[in-house]
Amino acid sequence: MIIDAHAHLGLDEVFDEDFTEADLLESQARNGIDLTLVQPAITHELGTVRRYHDAIADLAARHPGRFRGIANPNPHLGGGAWEAEVRRCLTELGFVGVKLHPAAHAVNPAGRAGRRVFALCAALQVPVIVHTGTGLPWSAPSLLAPAAKANPGLPIVVAHAGMMVLAGEAARLASDFPNVYLEVSWTGGFAVRRWARKHGARRLLFGSDYPDNAATELAKVRTAGLTDEEIEWILGGTAASVFGVGPGRGSP
Repeated sequence: MIIDAHAHLGLDEVFDEDFTEADLLESQARNGIDLTLVQPAITHELGTVRRYHDAIADLAARHPGRFRGIANPNPHLGGGAWEAEVRRCLTELGFVGVKLHPAAHAVNPAGRAGRRVFALCAALQVPVIVHTGTGLPWSAPSLLAPAAKANPGLPIVVAHAGMMVLAGEAARLASDFPNVYLEVSWTGGFAVRRWARKHGARRLLFGSDYPDNAATELAKVRTAGLTDEEIEWILGGTAASVFGVGPGRGSP
């Protein structure tokens, strides 16, 4: 089973990309992807992110077993709005995780807004996926160390695994904390092979980030010199375990 653990839907206000339902469906069909975990494109106000969350839930309902949602409201939303929207996504819409984008939402993962993301997800027992790489200073993987230490039972998925420029930080984070997982989009195949041997393939996840990038990311994993078992874990087994998705695991 192939699970794309990192995809988007909606018009992104930061990166000026329009992620469409048609693109997601075409990527699944062209690349043999069985299940896609979809988060909303970056937006800053509550009304738009609620609309994107609802669109993801509708997509999952119309294509049972093929899509699950990841919540991504701006952590700076005040008056309890951020927590209320996260809880709505998890309890009413059937979402399976929460995204934190330090660069796009200007959030220090080790600061007050960042800490409340990890604390709530730990309490609700849902994974957090965090953008790393571009967008310094807040996108440095090392800033996730306090959260990983304070919440040892919380799975923290390091999106892009530092995006090569900070791959060393991401690898160190995975070495120091067993609750850290590396999503390997935009990362070299040699690093994926090295990490699979050092940390175990059960700590690595395939993600596309962009539908047009899915084929490249799949080819990278398949040609990185991994065993068949390691490839199976990276392409789907790890995501199924971390997010509790897949056949017989509550898929809508």
